[in-house]
Amino acid sequence: MACSFSTIWPVMAAASAWDPVYKLVKQIPRGRVTTYGSLARALRLRGGARAAGRALAATPKGKGIPWHRVVGHGGKLLIREPYASLQRKLLETEGVMVVEARAKMAAHAWQPAKKASSRRVKVPQKAPGKNS
Repeated sequence: MACSFSTIWPVMAAASAWDPVYKLVKQIPRGRVTTYGSLARALRLRGGARAAGRALAATPKGKGIPWHRVVGHGGKLLIREPYASLQRKLLETEGVMVVEARAKMAAHAWQPAKKASSRRVKVPQKAPGKNS
């Protein structure tokens, strides 16, 4: 089946629109974690923490983006299984203490620097006609 440009374009546009998020996530050092809200505030994402979550849910494979270092408020692991177990295992191998599905933020929190620009990062819109 042939794909038209209009079918592929929304996916390509969404991937490149999240590049500022991926760039910031790559800066999180091993053994440290940050929250979706911290990412959203640093990048001034429209849509806040939920937009950061959507960006990480769309993380491209093979790009070396440490998605597992981003957690919910209070260090809560918000990803569903089977990825929650993977996230926990990856964090623990980096030395992050995880107790009852929460990373110890007091010991492992990392705060991104505030973005100097006053421009907000636009959140990509869902493709029309898609339900998810």
